[in-house]
Amino acid sequence: MSMDKSNKKALLALGVGGFGIGMTEFVIMGILPDVANSLQISIPQAGHFISAYALGVVIGAPTLTALSGKWPAHKVLLYLMIWFTVFNTLSAFSTNYVTLMIARFLSGLPHGAFFGIGAVVAGKLAKEGKAAQAIATMFAGLTIANVIGVPIGTYLGHHYNWNLSFLMVGIVGVIALLSIYFWMPKMEKSSSDGFFKDLKVFKRVEIWLLILLTTIGTGGFFAWYSYIAPLLTNVSGHSESMVSYAMILAGVGMVFGNFIGAKMAEIFSPLKAVIISLSLMVMVLLINFLVAANPVAILILTFIIGIVSFMVGTPIQLAIIRASKGSEMLGSSMNQSAFNMGNASGAYFAGLPIAMGFGFTSASLVGALMAGTGITIAVLILVFSKNRAVNTKRKMAFNS
Repeated sequence: MSMDKSNKKALLALGVGGFGIGMTEFVIMGILPDVANSLQISIPQAGHFISAYALGVVIGAPTLTALSGKWPAHKVLLYLMIWFTVFNTLSAFSTNYVTLMIARFLSGLPHGAFFGIGAVVAGKLAKEGKAAQAIATMFAGLTIANVIGVPIGTYLGHHYNWNLSFLMVGIVGVIALLSIYFWMPKMEKSSSDGFFKDLKVFKRVEIWLLILLTTIGTGGFFAWYSYIAPLLTNVSGHSESMVSYAMILAGVGMVFGNFIGAKMAEIFSPLKAVIISLSLMVMVLLINFLVAANPVAILILTFIIGIVSFMVGTPIQLAIIRASKGSEMLGSSMNQSAFNMGNASGAYFAGLPIAMGFGFTSASLVGALMAGTGITIAVLILVFSKNRAVNTKRKMAFNS
């Protein structure tokens, strides 16, 4: 399919949706101390809001994708963005721990289905052989949110009120749903085979290994990023106002990393690109642990970690779409569940040593360990795939 002007607009609409999703997912990390102070809870308790959102994604991604299979993809994307806008706006009006927990959970429900269905739609809108670049264009919205949306939201949260951060997400949501309504071309049904046939994708061992890889491997990034604000202020000695600028640095890194990862997925196989990315993540997180007290080095590493952490996104999304042949949208959305299980597990496991008194630098060690485990899983998938291919050839040779 040629990439005409209308297809570029459709990808831009997906990117705007990605911007809103990226902002709501990551801005909470920048305003964590402000939310904690406002609601009179501890920072690790405020970290539960990160986990609540992630849990919403984990549950919503497969459920909403599977249940919406009978409707055209462009309508499903619109409805998902309406839901996203409503509950993120309601987050801005939460006044206590319980109501914000519920609002964050409900805000997370459409996230995975939107990105999962959107990634497959982006691939269909792309020129042949350019699916990775099209998917990266959608994810670019998420990364650009970390350069523009998250720092602005963090600034508003620090200097005025954290509620304004989520109100801003609601405004972006309105822009996104209007973009989808006017620019997204009419698509076929979200599901190619139907609800029950789609579920058969979970019989494939490779799918479960890829989900595990995403959960643990990307959890390494979230272990570090969930506690970036207290790391910068308590360990490196930066002022609270510097947190916004550091998040811009991380966001710019993510933008570069997103497109580098897409290019790597075209040069190498998607899984080999994932292994390279996670290996670099282990290395930079270990360095980050060692030099966190240096105020200049921590800023340089914040940029570098942003690059390497987002190099993994598009390759692993492409890997799971290819492994989910016949049920691509469900498989793709499940990978978004896995990303957010990584978000939840990273925030949780990194919070444990912090709560035990080991300091905020311990989050980087937890992150390196999780990324390293991800490398092991990726190698296992490569071995599994190679053995399966050999066995298939043997069967074909025997039958002939």
